[in-house]
Amino acid sequence: MDNRSIIRRPFRYRYYNAAFGIIIVNIVFFVFNTISPQSRYYTALIPGLIIGKGFYWQFFTYMFTHANISHIFFNMLGLFFFGTQVERRIGSSEFLLFYLLTGFLAGLFSFIVYTLTGMYGAVLLGASGAIFAVLLAFAVYFPYANIYIMGIIPVKAPLLVIGYTAIELFSQLLSINSGVAHLTHLAGFVFAFFYFLIRLNINPIEVFRGGRRR
Repeated sequence: MDNRSIIRRPFRYRYYNAAFGIIIVNIVFFVFNTISPQSRYYTALIPGLIIGKGFYWQFFTYMFTHANISHIFFNMLGLFFFGTQVERRIGSSEFLLFYLLTGFLAGLFSFIVYTLTGMYGAVLLGASGAIFAVLLAFAVYFPYANIYIMGIIPVKAPLLVIGYTAIELFSQLLSINSGVAHLTHLAGFVFAFFYFLIRLNINPIEVFRGGRRR
């Protein structure tokens, strides 16, 4: 890694359970939003409010806001299983930057698309964009790991990432389950890919092909 580049300058390795901290923040947001459902008006990402009222914090708070118990449960389950492993591999500071930046960029990208298509009242919420980014990171660092679908069917991590990407792409193109922000999921994958290329100098495609490893 080129230490002369500010973009690629590494953090000193430290591990302080950032993934668990993120889970706790999500739970706090969920409890708050459940007690006061109107609060989602302020914490979800709504293009009309960002443009009209300057609610710019929504680019970050949307990824800590969830619709219901199953929504937060499965996102936090993914963060627990995959995020903790990625964090141990790259360190907590790098993991926090990776998670928050990819989540922010996925939200920003969705905001731009919603705005250009006139969907000012769209409501984007959930950690899925950042979680999909974490899933790609897990596949890059643990390309031979088996992930058991439904606890039964073993699938190599890179194949699972490719499969998820294909499903999300077709779902977006065919408008299947329009309540799910497939575009945000795909953006999470894409921005994670570029994070590896630009920040970490790792090409995920080469890793998946069995080439360069880190």
